Amino acid sequence: MKEKEYTFEMMWEDLNNGYQIYYTYVRNKYLLFKTAPNCYTQRLLSDQKNNPQPKMSMLTLKRVKEMFDFMEDIEFKIIDDRNM
Repeated sequence: MKEKEYTFEMMWEDLNNGYQIYYTYVRNKYLLFKTAPNCYTQRLLSDQKNNPQPKMSMLTLKRVKEMFDFMEDIEFKIIDDRNM
């Protein structure tokens, strides 16, 4: 049986359900989570000297969708509100 491919629609649903998405994009590791309707926070997790990428940025759903095809090593975890 072939494993189902992870699609943008599946990721969007996971974000709406409170999951944090970890992924690699252009050799950097990021964390993505939903902040508000059509607003997502992208946090840089890679610790590279001379890295010109912002540590944190706000993205729209449109931008997340544009990036999706280039994301690698996608993982997801549920947000535990008790530890926030």
